[in-house]
Amino acid sequence: MRHGKNRFLIGALAAPLLLYGVFVVSPYAQAFYLAFTDWNGLAGQADNVGFANFTALWSDGLFLAALRNNGLMLLAVPLLTIVLALFFAALLTMGRSDRHGGFRGSGAYRIVYFFPQLLSVAILGVLFQFVYTPNNGLLNGLLEALGLGSLTRSWLAEPAWALPAVMAVMVWAAVGFYVVLFAAAMESIPRDVLEAARLDGAGRLTTFRRITLPFVWDTVQVAYVYLGILALDGFALVQIMTVGPGGPDNATEVVGLTLYRAAFTYGEFGYASAMGVTLFFITLTLTALALRATRRERVEIA
Repeated sequence: MRHGKNRFLIGALAAPLLLYGVFVVSPYAQAFYLAFTDWNGLAGQADNVGFANFTALWSDGLFLAALRNNGLMLLAVPLLTIVLALFFAALLTMGRSDRHGGFRGSGAYRIVYFFPQLLSVAILGVLFQFVYTPNNGLLNGLLEALGLGSLTRSWLAEPAWALPAVMAVMVWAAVGFYVVLFAAAMESIPRDVLEAARLDGAGRLTTFRRITLPFVWDTVQVAYVYLGILALDGFALVQIMTVGPGGPDNATEVVGLTLYRAAFTYGEFGYASAMGVTLFFITLTLTALALRATRRERVEIA
C-alpha cells in the first residue's frame, strides 16, 4: 500500500518538478555561472574571471547610485503602503456593522481600492506620466486650482522629486491589494473578543493597537516581505516614466535598470549576471532579517 502511494506521489510530482527545474532552477544556476565569466551574450565561449565582476560592482558609481535608490525605496514603500492599507482596512471593518462586516457599502469601496491592481505596470507608467506632466498635468493643474501654484514642479525632471514621484506611484498601485488583504484578516477576528474590549471601555485606537494589530500581524509580516521585494525592483515604472531612463542625474536609477542596460546595451552579460546574483543575496538577506525582526508570538483563541 505504501509503495503504491509513493509511486503515485512520484508520478504526480515528476512533471511539475521537472518543469520547475527547467524553467526556474536552471536559469538561476546559469545566472550564477555567468556571473563569474566575461560572456558578452553572443560569443560561444565565456572565460572565467573569478570574482572580478563582483569586485567591479563596488567601484561602479552607477550601480552604487541604483543600490542607494533601491534602499530608499525599501525604507519608504513598504512602510507607507502598510500604514495606509491598515488605516483604510480599519475604516472598512470597524465602522457601522452590516451583514458582510464593516459599514454599509464597504464592498464598493473595496472594489475602488482594488482597481489599480487591474491595471498593468505599463499602463500605470504612462498614466502617471500624464499626471506628472509639468505644463498641463493633472497634479500641477490640481495644485493651481487650489491656489497652490507655488508648489507646482517638474516632478520627473527634478532630482529631488523624481524618486518620490515614482515611489508614490508604487504605493498607490499596491495599497489597494493590501487593503483587501488586511480587511479580510480583520474580519476573521472573533467578534466576541472585540465586543469584550468595548465592554471594558477600550476605545477604537486601543482596540486596534491591542487586539486587531496582533491578530493580523502575520499578514502584515508577509505583506512587508512582498513589498520589500517590490521595492528592490521598480524597473518597469522607472523605465517607462523617467527621463534617461534613470534620470535626472541618476536620481531614479535602480538595480534592475542598471542590470538591463549592462546586458542589453553594453553586452556585458557576465557583469549583469553579477548584479543579479548580488541583488538575489541582498533580497534573501533582507527577507530573513525582516522575518526575524518582525517575529512575534502567535495570538490564538481557544
